[in-house]
Amino acid sequence: MSWLYLVVAILFEIVGTSAMKMSDGMTRLGPAAVVVVCYGVAFVLLAKALRTIEVGIAYAIWSAAGTAAIAAIGVFVFGESLTVMKVVGIALIVAGVISLHMANGAA
Repeated sequence: MSWLYLVVAILFEIVGTSAMKMSDGMTRLGPAAVVVVCYGVAFVLLAKALRTIEVGIAYAIWSAAGTAAIAAIGVFVFGESLTVMKVVGIALIVAGVISLHMANGAA
């Protein structure tokens, strides 16, 4: 169940971050409210996930998945640039999460 909490927390964080972009510096009430609600739910679910998932693993997965998803949303929804260096950076983040997870399994 903790892994499900983590996945749903990541989804709420992604929606909240996307809404933050649309909030125009938190000056648009609708998107700003979505930010607050989504981040609140995301942190509660992350806390529930941390009951059984190690914090280093959970946070690494949280940040890598969020970073990769937000980068893709930035490109496809908000028209932001995608460069080779950005792709390499995201790949390195994902590789780091995989190595942490593998090291956790070996422990």
